[in-house]
Amino acid sequence: MFLELLRRRNPRFLRAAAELHHTGALPANTYALDLDTVAANAAAIRREADRLGLAAFAMTKQVGRNPDFCRTIAAAGITEAVGVDLQCALADARGGLGIGHLGHLVQIPRHEAATAAALNPRFWTVFNDTKAREAAAASAALGRDQALLARIVAAGDRFYRGHEGGFAASDVVAVADRLDALDGAHFAGITTFPAQLFDAEAGKVVPTPNLGTLRAAVERLRAAGRDDIEVNAPGTTSAAMLAMLAEAGATQVEPGHGLTGTTPWHAVEDLVEEPAVLYVSEVSHRYGDHAYVFGGGLYVDPVLGLGATRALIVPQGGTIDDAYLVDVEMPAPEAIDYYAMADVREAPTVAPGDTVIFGFRPQAFVTRALTAGITGVRAGTPAVAGVYAADGSDPIGPADINPTVIAGRAS
Repeated sequence: MFLELLRRRNPRFLRAAAELHHTGALPANTYALDLDTVAANAAAIRREADRLGLAAFAMTKQVGRNPDFCRTIAAAGITEAVGVDLQCALADARGGLGIGHLGHLVQIPRHEAATAAALNPRFWTVFNDTKAREAAAASAALGRDQALLARIVAAGDRFYRGHEGGFAASDVVAVADRLDALDGAHFAGITTFPAQLFDAEAGKVVPTPNLGTLRAAVERLRAAGRDDIEVNAPGTTSAAMLAMLAEAGATQVEPGHGLTGTTPWHAVEDLVEEPAVLYVSEVSHRYGDHAYVFGGGLYVDPVLGLGATRALIVPQGGTIDDAYLVDVEMPAPEAIDYYAMADVREAPTVAPGDTVIFGFRPQAFVTRALTAGITGVRAGTPAVAGVYAADGSDPIGPADINPTVIAGRAS
């Protein structure tokens, strides 16, 4: 679905990716990021957030915490990240972002609380009193007083399976009092996930019951004399929906796929953010009517369902204008994605080494793919800013390998 969006709204990026793979600058099994477009998307989200008085924390897991991506969005005005887990927060910090929020979705393991506290997070979410005490103790040891967000839940709230947990929303006033009593921490506000989701039938993003739970909790807290309550309301975030969140009482939003123009809403309507990510691979070999395409990053986020996949195959020496549009059989979700199989019955000249470009909604951090930021796409002078592993670290390349050592091991 996002391949057609790329062809229509960002064809220069497709052309650049093909050219850079042909020259060897862009490896196979790489999520490429159009940094010019990422910057424009981030600036648009930041402008709308500022207009509405919202704090915006970037979610970077879906693009593998790519350091050039982090630096790009920071330059565009989104200077803090939300770490979906501690590893994410550490990678974001290495990429030059401040840590605006951690502990949500994934709580911090008890023996790693000191590491988390050393990141000086602006907000830290806890699901229970035990995790609150751990966060407070780690912060107190550093002479800090940590602002805590309480993850709350009420009957009827919606969670992805495996994401459940939190304090009872009906007990939020007592929870706030207990967190305030901790040495090294204090109650700052509340959070949930998802506060809103894409409704395929309506063709737009709509609030979940969780957002109503947040609003009711704020009313309880205010009735108890508490003001200045932070309300963190993540989920399917783009500039187009920030006004709705602000009206609902949110104070914090967390754009992720909005930064690359790949929320479900972007798939059905042209929003201000443009598509800025694609997956590049190449043909390994042919067998029968199929070309086998190198995998490693063939994880398609199933939020839009596991529908049919298509790709562009660009012949060596050709351009994107010469590309074949082919159907692709993706590996089964339970299989290791060594290869995808492209139907090339209508593309008889496809050969090993040809470039293959996909456009789907990524979650790079759960793959073994590479990520690479591309500069100069809009100016027609594309270049690879850097290539990184899916955890944001530098991958091992030829310069890291000592031929003498390898030869010694072989003998």
